[in-house]
Amino acid sequence: MVLLRRVIGDALRARRQGQHRTLREVSTAANVSLGYLSEIERGQKEASSELLAAICDALGARLSELLSEVSNTLALAENMEGVLVPVDEESGKTAEPARAMATDGNMSVSVRQDSPLKATLHATRKKQQRDIVYAA
Repeated sequence: MVLLRRVIGDALRARRQGQHRTLREVSTAANVSLGYLSEIERGQKEASSELLAAICDALGARLSELLSEVSNTLALAENMEGVLVPVDEESGKTAEPARAMATDGNMSVSVRQDSPLKATLHATRKKQQRDIVYAA
């Protein structure tokens, strides 16, 4: 399972790092504490729409651009076959990690599912040449 807050956080971090800006610079511009922004980027906190808009504004991006990027990443991940792995009810473990990959020409997404609650999503965007790793 890929968590929305982690995909949003990683998309925000990728934008900030792409601008070579520090957490402190963006947190000051967005009027949010540095610690809270860090937790949002790491997918540990759910940001409100107002807070996301303020962070996007501080990054010089539109909220709709960020949400579109997140939506595209999630759509590719959801369309992958074999990502959800049946769990052995006796041991509670999967026999072998499941792996899946999908691409739409501009973005490639691969998912490794180690258990029902632990998945790693790796997205690579062609036009921006950056890798984003999401872990659930």
